[in-house]
Amino acid sequence: MAEPKSRLPEPPLVEDGQRRLDVAVVFTSTAATREALRKAGILADELGARITLLSVQPVPYPLPLESPPVHLGFSERQCRALAEQSPVETLVRICLGRDRLDTLKRVLTPRSLVVIGGRKRWWPTAEQGLARGLRDAGHQVVLTEVRE
Repeated sequence: MAEPKSRLPEPPLVEDGQRRLDVAVVFTSTAATREALRKAGILADELGARITLLSVQPVPYPLPLESPPVHLGFSERQCRALAEQSPVETLVRICLGRDRLDTLKRVLTPRSLVVIGGRKRWWPTAEQGLARGLRDAGHQVVLTEVRE
């Protein structure tokens, strides 16, 4: 399986050589991500961390991995607009991959703190499945609800 591609570099090291604590927010939809960023902002502020907004662009198998069906500029502008609303330092990272869960498992550092926004339904949602998969991979996941 091909490695996921990322448009932005890894988070920088701070003065003592340690990586700064990061709260990862997974882009799901504009409204859900806005709520996830709000929740992550509270967590990041309390922990002295920053936020990384991760947008995974799935690329179907017939296409080359470098050619997603949605133009990267559009995704980047959309994520940057959301990140600018955050009161906490927020990086935007666009990742290309064949499968969203597998891509996130590869780009997240071990035991990451991840915030995912989604709507609450009585049936299992894609966001709940993603949260379960990331928890099974050893990450700490906060699933935040978006009100209709």
